[in-house]
Amino acid sequence: MARFRTWVGIALAGALSLSLAGCSSTGGKRAEDARKAASAQGKAAVNTPRWTFAMITHSGDGDTFWDIVQSGAEQAAVKDNINFLYSHDDEAQQQAQLVDAAVDKKVDGIIVTLAKPDAMKSALARARKAGIPVITVNSGSQESKKFGALSHIGQDETIAGEAVGDELNERGREKAVCVLHEQGNVGHEQRCDGVEKTFDGTVQRLYVNGTSMPDVQSALEAKLQTDKSVDAVVTLGAPYADTAVKARQGAGSKAEIDTFDLNAKVAAGLEDGTLGFAVDQQPYLQGYEAVDLLWLYKYNADVLGGGRPVLTGPQIITEDDAAELAEYTKRGTR
Repeated sequence: MARFRTWVGIALAGALSLSLAGCSSTGGKRAEDARKAASAQGKAAVNTPRWTFAMITHSGDGDTFWDIVQSGAEQAAVKDNINFLYSHDDEAQQQAQLVDAAVDKKVDGIIVTLAKPDAMKSALARARKAGIPVITVNSGSQESKKFGALSHIGQDETIAGEAVGDELNERGREKAVCVLHEQGNVGHEQRCDGVEKTFDGTVQRLYVNGTSMPDVQSALEAKLQTDKSVDAVVTLGAPYADTAVKARQGAGSKAEIDTFDLNAKVAAGLEDGTLGFAVDQQPYLQGYEAVDLLWLYKYNADVLGGGRPVLTGPQIITEDDAAELAEYTKRGTR
């Protein structure tokens, strides 16, 4: 792709035969039915025991970013003859309880996100004491090793933010608003930290209630109305980009809307110029490789990453890339 610029090295493993490269709304029954159909038609490519792996994320309900992560994990589970269990809760204590429940079920492996790592520490300690291998994914790269995980799969959020700052500089922007939709999410703070580190202009943080899109829109619209000097808005999840576009229209602002993460609507917005650029962390790959690496550990005691995160991004995506990616976003793998 002409303008695919990879800001970090992507770890490679020949055994995986794949290049290893924080959210959106809707999803629902159609996506779930498609996943079940794909799983039903798939056949295991191995004859290893049917181990049970549990993935527990900090996703809220109806989040298509996590639909993509889950889809990748389920595809790998079919191939690896894995009984795959998925659960989620956006409340940290509830997520920790789901990890405890997986430990009580004596699953053979756990995949978990660490958006709010302090709340997860004791649950992961229980898993470690029970001898259950853990892979962390998406968030918590700095805490992953300390908490005893085998590997972490995802993007370095600070590096991703730095890539955004560099891109804003190239576009001649001078004042940006970084919209944080989930207070307490360390990865989101790291993204904005990264933007501030490399952006030559001014960055302001705007905390919004991410569970209510009308609240997000009104808060951002008010900000853009009162500060006409803002010429860039950076949202931290794909669905918030569309809401930011509406807020820009309501405020009569000319600010460019840029976003972390990718979905079909973001790809369309890039193609028609509604959005400036997006940062892709390849969620399908995060789910797929998490299952694959747990399987490799159970089967062959393999550990990937050498104690460092296995990076799946970031990649800056612009209108030049959008048309080629549209096919993948529509089928739910990008």
